[in-house]
Amino acid sequence: MTDDLNLATRTGLPPALRTLLVAHPRDGWAAHPEFGPLTRFWLERHLGFRRLLDALTADARARADGALDPRDHAVRLQRLGGAFLHGLEEHHGVEDHHYFPRLAALAPSLERGFALLDADHHRLHEELEGLAGAANAVLRGGAAGSLAERLEGMGRFLDRHLTDEEEVVVPVLLEVGEGAVG
Repeated sequence: MTDDLNLATRTGLPPALRTLLVAHPRDGWAAHPEFGPLTRFWLERHLGFRRLLDALTADARARADGALDPRDHAVRLQRLGGAFLHGLEEHHGVEDHHYFPRLAALAPSLERGFALLDADHHRLHEELEGLAGAANAVLRGGAAGSLAERLEGMGRFLDRHLTDEEEVVVPVLLEVGEGAVG
């Protein structure tokens, strides 16, 4: 994969994948007549994943700095970490098997964009496995500093992916309407 498409190195979508975004810029999404409950829910899910990851990262940093009791951290890590890992895997599964194929069929010019997002999901799955391993190491008494570093790296990957995904998917939904994807 070229650097402009690699999740670890890209800084945004390549111009060829931004065509509908130009027609439907982010700052006008909420006011668009086709912006409905599905789009709102989907964006809220993304915001929820970002917030969970921020909380997990802050907790790991606080634990590493001695500001969070290890037992309190363990409880929060199990609860928030489980919600993050399982929620993100479920979310990606629904996208990969339901929404992305339908949206790609409705916007064939963006098929490469949906392939990019699918590749991101595979890369993120690898990151999630590493994150789960690091979290389990902390729960077994390991140092929280390495978990915090892994969470910060995951934050960069996840934010890049979610932003790019929003900039591919939302303009398609605005263009075709939520009813077209079922």
